[in-house]
Amino acid sequence: MLKVTNISKTFFPGTVNERAALRDVSLHLKPGDFVTIIGSNGAGKSTLLNSVAGRLSNDTGTIHIDGKNVSRESEHKRAHMVGRVFQDPMAGTSPALTIEENLSLAYLRSKRRGLKLGLNAKRREVFANQLKKLELGLEDRMTAKVGLLSGGQRQALSLLMAGFTNPAVMLLDEHTAALDPQRAELVTELTGRIVGEGNLTTLMVTHNMAQALALGNRLIMMHEGQIIFEADESTKPKLTVEKLMAEFGKIKGATSDRTLLQ
Repeated sequence: MLKVTNISKTFFPGTVNERAALRDVSLHLKPGDFVTIIGSNGAGKSTLLNSVAGRLSNDTGTIHIDGKNVSRESEHKRAHMVGRVFQDPMAGTSPALTIEENLSLAYLRSKRRGLKLGLNAKRREVFANQLKKLELGLEDRMTAKVGLLSGGQRQALSLLMAGFTNPAVMLLDEHTAALDPQRAELVTELTGRIVGEGNLTTLMVTHNMAQALALGNRLIMMHEGQIIFEADESTKPKLTVEKLMAEFGKIKGATSDRTLLQ
């Protein structure tokens, strides 16, 4: 479903600010795989997600989504294949539009464009049924502007919007980091439920080791643009936060970054 092969990305090449963000990274996700990604700041986690989404072009390597080589395709050409939730709750929705209008835009991303109305009674019923899954009462507020929602509600809505069109790949970029603990726990629970029910192939970046262990069937650790540790379906259930911290402690020069991981 997702095949990343030997991709590299260097920012500001040939200057004093040159930085290798990704170094020959390869990763293969089967349909339904849910891989959590941990690592310190600057490890290349978000750069990897941006590369898969098409926001960044790679210097070398290839990316295949659902069997198609998308390495040279722009972000908007991949949009129908990729669902994404960002760290900032404001980034995944339009605050000036209503809940149902935001859902309609997300719905149409995976459909052929035409002259039909974006909203009708049948589609509103579909949206209401999807919103009920969030258990936040948003199905009764579909005409409310999204800008009036709390950060947790907006992030839950973004998660629903990213997943309910069954994208080939779901990308979650520290999507609970900006939320308070209670709402972060809610969105974490919703993540497991929505990804599981849709059997969505997913990459999730997080600094929270407990969250990385609680979600998904695989885990990778990144440092300085490389994957330096992997846990597959058989080994991940045996991992603990202590064991992950021990792995992180093996990285030369990473001791000062340990406080960034929880």
